[in-house]
Amino acid sequence: MAGISATSAVPRLPGARILVVEARYHAAINDFLLEGARAVLEAAGARFEELTVPGALEIPPAIRIADIHGRGFAGYVALGCVIRGETTHYELVAGESARGITDLGTAHGLAIGNGILTVENEAQAIERADPARQDKGGHAALAALTLVAFRRHMLQR
Repeated sequence: MAGISATSAVPRLPGARILVVEARYHAAINDFLLEGARAVLEAAGARFEELTVPGALEIPPAIRIADIHGRGFAGYVALGCVIRGETTHYELVAGESARGITDLGTAHGLAIGNGILTVENEAQAIERADPARQDKGGHAALAALTLVAFRRHMLQR
């Protein structure tokens, strides 16, 4: 958890079930994202499963399918990387994957941490993904856990 800020307290959620949905397209970068996410989820005492999908556009439907047909996940962590190329495909994938995740969170009340990197090049991706640097995988897990904790707090009121 080297990249997570000392001011970002990881909520303790023993036994909370989290699904990590990873778009494996950029495997080396995703290894960093997964490392950071796993460390935060373990620190929270959460139980987690991992699911791999082909690309970032498949993450929102996979989360929705898991929500409908899954086994009671408390939250979700979306991990992936979209690197700008020579075509407009980047804008489509980056925008639609983010929109899909946001729509799931707002329309269905799902606790989702978005760790889909949208970058110009591989160097930027590594900087953001590496747990010893910006640790965006860890931050995505922290966001999901924070939303799970917030939902639990609201249900107790």
